[in-house]
Order: sequence, then structure tokens, then C-alpha cells
Amino acid sequence: MDHRGDSIALNDVLTDPDTRTDLQKQGPVHRATLPNGMPVWLVVGYDEAVAALNDDNLSTALATGGLDGGALSPDMRDALLKSLTNSDQPDHTRLRRLVSKAFTARRVEAMRPWISRLTDELIDGFAQHDQVDLMAEFAAPLPILVITELLGIPEADRPQVRAWSRTIISRLGMPDFPVRAATEFVEYLRDLIAQRRDDPDEGLISALIRARDENDALSANELTATIFLMIVAGHDTTLSLIGNGVYLLMQKPDRAAQLRADPSLLPAAIEEFLRLESPVPVANFRAAVNSFDIGGTRISAGDLVVISLQAANRNDSQFSDPSRFDLARTKGRHLAFGHGIHFCLGAPLARLEGELAIGTLLKRFPDLRLAVPAAELTWSQAPFIHRLDKLPLLLS
Repeated sequence: MDHRGDSIALNDVLTDPDTRTDLQKQGPVHRATLPNGMPVWLVVGYDEAVAALNDDNLSTALATGGLDGGALSPDMRDALLKSLTNSDQPDHTRLRRLVSKAFTARRVEAMRPWISRLTDELIDGFAQHDQVDLMAEFAAPLPILVITELLGIPEADRPQVRAWSRTIISRLGMPDFPVRAATEFVEYLRDLIAQRRDDPDEGLISALIRARDENDALSANELTATIFLMIVAGHDTTLSLIGNGVYLLMQKPDRAAQLRADPSLLPAAIEEFLRLESPVPVANFRAAVNSFDIGGTRISAGDLVVISLQAANRNDSQFSDPSRFDLARTKGRHLAFGHGIHFCLGAPLARLEGELAIGTLLKRFPDLRLAVPAAELTWSQAPFIHRLDKLPLLLS
């Protein structure tokens, strides 16, 4: 079966659950168009998504041009994007081994008390208000403070770093890629790396500079791209997880009451938030190295392939009653953090921040509720972002 004659706008799939469901009923693979006009194959089936995420014939390294639409020079594209998520074997194994030496589970868990204190301090800043935009005053500041502290980015630079990262991630795959912001960010990171080489500290950037495997180390562009990836993944994904999770709980007050009564259910709730409203709607773009078939559809060499994590995570072949928010769900494995060699290295940190942030909010505000009808809320239109633009809440 071949769907070359049909094409659907990717944004329609990202923003409309009914469209995703209809596509899944029609088949696991479809023709789609990116916002920047590039044609892609869109994978919406669960089994096909897992297969694609694990297929060495689909290269993330060859697909980076789809992210900036060819707007960046090769050197600048490598400096921004030549990281774990956009590398193939054997480079991927080498990069992951080097990065994982610095980004350890022990380092993340050691941050729990500090993240908990920071959560309370941020909430203290608006706790006496009647209403708050949770995205602007809590969901966004918490993860950017955590990841920039972890990396060792100077406090005075953090607002600008946040602005650069949000500008870039919101325009990946879009027609107006922000070349100036990307260039300024790369130049900033290169200067900061030079400073840390001369004067290392206890932050993760210094640890990445020191990370070596025999005679191998991260190249200059790999280092800048890895730091960019950690800022984006450590900030934007967690921001979306917190906002999306609270949004879901506001639709289900009984689930919020369950979590207040039994906080031990929070880890299960985090997994349902990740599954139902996946913070990253699609996996990193991939390009076919050779022609092959997936889900009964012929993919030609060089074709771009986009894997819908959203669709896979609500597939009834894997999850019973997939639209139900089920704290007791045990069957089915969501793909919110990817699968295979590209499984997100920062997943433990995102889960920890989400658990502490949402658990503390529920504890401190027993009457938390939406300040506007849910139908009035708007969602981001960017391919790699699934989050609300604003989340106005009444606190008491």
C-alpha cells in the first residue's frame, strides 16, 4: 500500500486527537507535510513506531536539514544539532558513553532536596495570589533553573539562555527558522566552554569537557550541541510535562483527590501524563538510508520519516481504553521518552521534577482549579512542542 498521492499537514495531526485516531484506523503510515513545506512519511502505529525508532536504516544524522530547512551553514548546524539525538552508530554509542559519565543517576538524585526547596520557593512567590498562569510563573522557571544550575551556566545569563532555547525549539521544522538566535546561542556556548576550560567548576559543562574514553573526547561541535540538547530537553520537555499534567488533573478532580490522599501514586500519574499528553509529540526526524517497507508502505532512500509519539501512546493495540486517565494502568509501555538507543538520557530528571512540582502544587492548593473553560486554552503549534501557551488557575 502506498499513500504518495495523499498528504496531511503535520500540524493537523499534532493538534487534533481525532485526526490521529482517524489516521490510525486508515493505516500505520501516511504522507504528511511539515510546516516548512517539506514532505515526510508520518508513522502513527505503535508497533511501526517502535520498529522505526530501532531501525538502523533510519538515520537521525542525515535528517538534520529538515530541522532548520537548510537555513544554517553546515558548521553552525553541527554546532547546534550534532548531539546524541542526531547521531547514528557508531558515533551515538561513543557520544552516549561520554555524556553518561557526566550525567549520572546519582548526580540527578542528589539534586532532589534542592529541587524540592526551589519548588517551594517558586510557589511562595505566587501563593498569596488568587490566580496564577502556571506556565509563566512555575512550569517554565523551575526546569530552566534546574538545568542551568546543573550545567553551571552563570545566573546572570540564564534569562537569555532560556529565551534563545525557547525561540529555537519553537521554530524547528518551521518555515522561519531563527538563524540569528541560533548563531548567537552557539557563539555564547563556545565562549562559555572556553571559560570553563580555563577555569573549571563543578557544573556539568566542566564535566563534559573532562569526559574522555581512552583518547576520545567530545569534539567542539559535539560539545556545544550536547549542551544545547540538555538545555532544551532539560527545560522544554519538563515544562510541558508539568503543565500538561496539571491540565489533565484539572479535568479529573477525582484523580487529583486520589493523589492528594495517596502521594505514592504520583509516579504512576507521571507516566499517564507522559502517555496521554506527550511533551514531545514527534521523535527526531529520520531519513531513510536505503529503500525499505514499513507498515506496508514503501519508503524510498532519502525520504524523511516522522514518528508520532502522541499517536503511538494512544494506540488501542497497546493500551486498553487509551484515552482514559488510569492510575492503575500496568499494561503497555509509552514512548514519550523514545525507545532504543535514542531513549532520553534525561528521563530520570524530568520524572523527578514532574513528581516534585505536581505533588507540591496539589499539597499546597487543595482547591486548585482552572480559571477559564478548558475550551479557551490554546496549544503550541510547533512540531516538537506539545504544551499549553497559558494555564490560568485559581488557587483558592
